Formats: sequence, structure tokens, C-alpha cells
Amino acid sequence: MGVIGYGLGVIGAGLAIGLAAFGATSAMARQPEIQGRAFTVFILASAFTEALGLIGFVVTLIS
Repeated sequence: MGVIGYGLGVIGAGLAIGLAAFGATSAMARQPEIQGRAFTVFILASAFTEALGLIGFVVTLIS
């Protein structure tokens, strides 16, 4: 049962990072002058989302 929970957590994290990458590339395409700021925000969002995926993995292993 825990493997299913972890799988759902990974799918959620993957979708979130994909949507963040889509938003960042769209923003950089529309306004190239904000590339540095958009990239920084994208990296932070990806790191936080990946951390949540790893927390789900740890919770799955504990329970």
C-alpha cells in the first residue's frame, strides 16, 4: 500500500515541476529581460517540490 502512496507522490511532484518549467519558459519567451529572475524562481520552486516528493518517500518507508 505504501508503494502506491509513494508513486502518487512522485507523479504529483513530476507534474508540479513540469508545470513550473512550462511557466518559466513561457515567461522567458515573452519577456527575455526577466530571464535571471524567472530562472531563480524556477530553481527554488523545483527544489521545494522535490523536497516534498522526498518527504513522501520517507513517510512511505516509515509507515
